[in-house]
Amino acid sequence: MKEVIGFPKLVKGVLSVQSQDGADITNMFREDMIKLAFDNDQLLKYNTESNRAKRIDADSVSIEPAQEVAEPEPVLDDPILQFIATAPKIKPASLEMSDIKWKYLIRSVIRGKNIMMCGPAGCGKTMAANALPEATNRPFFYFNLGATQDPRSTLIGNTHFKDGATVFDKSSFVKAIETRNAVILLDELSRAHPEAWNILMTVLDEKQRYLRLDEDVNSPVVNVAEGVSFIATANIGTEYTSTRTLDRALMDRFEIIEVDILNKEREASLLIRKFPKLDKTLIESVADIADISRNEWRSEEGKLGNMISTRMSVRVCELLQDGFTLEEASEVAIIPFFDASGGADSERTFIKQVIQKHLGTVEQDIFNTEQVEEI
Repeated sequence: MKEVIGFPKLVKGVLSVQSQDGADITNMFREDMIKLAFDNDQLLKYNTESNRAKRIDADSVSIEPAQEVAEPEPVLDDPILQFIATAPKIKPASLEMSDIKWKYLIRSVIRGKNIMMCGPAGCGKTMAANALPEATNRPFFYFNLGATQDPRSTLIGNTHFKDGATVFDKSSFVKAIETRNAVILLDELSRAHPEAWNILMTVLDEKQRYLRLDEDVNSPVVNVAEGVSFIATANIGTEYTSTRTLDRALMDRFEIIEVDILNKEREASLLIRKFPKLDKTLIESVADIADISRNEWRSEEGKLGNMISTRMSVRVCELLQDGFTLEEASEVAIIPFFDASGGADSERTFIKQVIQKHLGTVEQDIFNTEQVEEI
């Protein structure tokens, strides 16, 4: 054969050239020529008599490249590695989370690691954490640290006198950390009392993993059972006024996962699956209103210091499902969350105008927006 046709392709980040019969002929061509051909969807031709190569258009020849045989997936002998590799297959259909982050969550639970899930309120952090125990078939314990008034009682227990003797009643948290392979959700960690953080320091430290029952150095300790994994959720940012700045030493005890804020398409997909009986166009309107608020919230020059969370979108759809109109649902489930100060320039006015566009009432003031006189 006087001429050889080569097909440039990218394999695992490396450019190569394959002949029609599947042979690797990369060494026949210069690297820059291969790159140019690949970037311009061209083929390569090599003349074996003149030893010259050139780029040609793909439609100038009628030959097709050899069919590539898919490489078989590697067989993993370790069942744990097998489970981690197939993690996306057990991701709940209702959970809008990327496969890689879900895989990372599964791996962390299997390996007994501590995970902190960060993101704005209502973006699905707790939902993702709640999905883990079912997917991994592990015992699950939930503790809302943001609502804890007495951290020592909640995390350790109470000591009291009974029949002339001192009796210690273990907390539910102590029982949880004594449960082998347990998944323990520490919800709203960023709202917890600093004393709760101090108590958790040794519990979360992978080199210590114990809970001291009293402040005395010689007091009894409870060791964290094998395979226990802690999942914390935290709202981190200046917009969360009730949260505290997390101690860096506490943060370092976690591997961090940022929960994504859904775009319009993923939000609509989630809502359609969750509310299959609702009109699709109506759901898309809810998703679009939420998406506009999020883009405005993220923008450096945006008009919003708050956004419509996925939790709020779900709440609106629940109202729509119960017979509310979009106007009615928005008025009770969205509008109250936006600041009304500033009149026509307020956050509330902006979000009302976004909603009105979807109602086809942009020229009307259906929400009784205050009119500001021009001076």
